[in-house]
Amino acid sequence: MRFEVWAPRPGRVDLHLDGRDRPMVASDGGWWTVEVDEATAASRYGFRLDGGPARPDPRSLVQPDGIEGLSCVYRHGRFAWTDSSWAGLSLAGSVLYELHVGTFSEGGTLDSAIGHLGDLVDLGVDAVELMPLASASGRWGWGYDGVNLYAVHAPYGGPDALKRFVDAAHSHGLGVLLDVVYNHLGPVGNYLNEFGPYFTDRHHTPWGDAVNFDGEGCEEVRRFVIDNACMWLRDFHLDGLRLDAVHAIVDDSSPDILTALRAEVAELSVELGRSLVVVAESDENDVRIVQPLPEGQGMDAVWSDDWHHALHTLLTGEHDGYYEDYGSLEQLVKALRQAWVFDGCWSAYRERTHGSNPSGLPRDRFLVATQNHDQIGNRANGERLSMLVGPAKLRAAAALLLTTPFVPMLFQGEEWGASTPFLYFTDHQDEALARAVRDGRRTEFAAFGWRPEDVPDPQDPTTFERSRLDRSERARVPHEEMLRWYRDLLALRRREPDLHDPSVELRAGVEAGVVTVNRGGIVVLVNFSGTAQVFDTEGDVEPLLLAPGCTCGDTAVSLGVDGVAVLRREITTRQGVTDG
Repeated sequence: MRFEVWAPRPGRVDLHLDGRDRPMVASDGGWWTVEVDEATAASRYGFRLDGGPARPDPRSLVQPDGIEGLSCVYRHGRFAWTDSSWAGLSLAGSVLYELHVGTFSEGGTLDSAIGHLGDLVDLGVDAVELMPLASASGRWGWGYDGVNLYAVHAPYGGPDALKRFVDAAHSHGLGVLLDVVYNHLGPVGNYLNEFGPYFTDRHHTPWGDAVNFDGEGCEEVRRFVIDNACMWLRDFHLDGLRLDAVHAIVDDSSPDILTALRAEVAELSVELGRSLVVVAESDENDVRIVQPLPEGQGMDAVWSDDWHHALHTLLTGEHDGYYEDYGSLEQLVKALRQAWVFDGCWSAYRERTHGSNPSGLPRDRFLVATQNHDQIGNRANGERLSMLVGPAKLRAAAALLLTTPFVPMLFQGEEWGASTPFLYFTDHQDEALARAVRDGRRTEFAAFGWRPEDVPDPQDPTTFERSRLDRSERARVPHEEMLRWYRDLLALRRREPDLHDPSVELRAGVEAGVVTVNRGGIVVLVNFSGTAQVFDTEGDVEPLLLAPGCTCGDTAVSLGVDGVAVLRREITTRQGVTDG
């Protein structure tokens, strides 16, 4: 078996395999290699750099003892796939479902999550988006401090468990995307700089020195990241990737790392004969990220925080922090039309002009959500929207989300109004890091008036346990009614071409506090006015879905406060308003 590692910095590299050291031979470009006949599928190994302690393989596929332990030999070809007929995923018309493996199921593993795939099929979503799985510090965490980018976190089940999950998802007709983090790596167990120039002080990020995508020695660093992306898609049969916070990636080269990565994924898609998608998270509202290659970076979609913020502020009345830029119905209508509120206009929060004009871009280039891990978990108490507003507002939010021409995404438990929070939790074994995370969290929220003792300790195991979904709620009032509402909306979206086809004409407006969205022959009414509203109709209308307290007769539609009506045929004449 051949072992190799890129390590241009040390003058000597030894393979430490099953307790014995073997000298490696230097080759061109800073690579070291050695052939070993006696390696087995259970062999543990690492690399000694200039006689130092054995370090894990930067491209390790298995870290059975965590990020500080030795790597383990793994062969991709041994897994027996059954998804040969799977053709891939198209984002257009699809609905995604974001989940965190450790809190999605009682078992907290990929294998235990398989048992709930049928629930997602019954719900009516099309694909799962997994929060990051790269091996990271401790037993649990959000995954955004991964260190061994090629290794699936051992507590979640390791590489074979991810393959079993993807294979099972495909058998259920569900696609799978994976959230990957290329803007930084976790601080503990991160030995990459001992091997080579993986990081550079030429650029800085919120986490310190930037990943070296454009400095001396960057070619192999870029290869490290692009090979990682392609590995998930090729060897784990994933349907796509979500790139975390690409606005924090600094790269002055041409093509930049995002463009180069997307180009290679496109080539891989042709090679594999199935569609592959790449979605980016960015707060820059820059159209170039989703413009086609080579003029743009070619991403298939980008997250739109504007869409979330415009709706969230209206539902909750919150205006702290970045929410200060939002709060009007006109902004919501703008978001419903084009996803971005800030399209080259002034942002008071940023104190500058922000964004670019997205007109002309296909609507499936934008991914929108009423809730996601960031918008819930970055709150001090991890409150879901269901903990901030009542059922009527939740139904209104879901109706706007699931009738959008953009790509909607749900967050685990949203569909039944879960009462469990999603808190920020960590399990760092390094005491200094654990203390820094705990103190940093408390300092952050002290600025908003929180007492330190009221901010949940990320390191306390109960913080993690409180975030685990309670699936028994699904059968109890009021959760079962909310679950039925989501199922009905998703069934309607799937059944009606005017709703799931992003190319269908969209018009949106607001009158007297009622937001109207026209999608072809379907109209969605959502009453934000604070009073009941009555509309006369011209000609026949067919009620497709009505929220409780709303009615549709032969000549009029009545909307209760925060009421929702989804109708076939456009409302054309507004006749009266009544107090509710």
